[in-house]
Amino acid sequence: MKKILLGLCCLVGLLAATVDINNASAKELTNLKGIGEAKAKAIINYRKTHCFTKAEDLMKVKGIGKATFKNNKDEISVGKCRKRK
Repeated sequence: MKKILLGLCCLVGLLAATVDINNASAKELTNLKGIGEAKAKAIINYRKTHCFTKAEDLMKVKGIGKATFKNNKDEISVGKCRKRK
């Protein structure tokens, strides 16, 4: 029984995982609804010179509007910013 509960807890953790828009890879970003390769690259290019300080900042990226943000707001996290040169 303990093994089953532990397995379920791990599964729930994976399902509830969020995407850190400051640090996620292009592949991880494409897990968000409406984000394909082109928008993932746009996010990565944007964060080379800007830090996301809140999830809503994602809408500052060209091509990402309110609808895309609304569809993903519960899956987005904002981790420590590491600007890339």
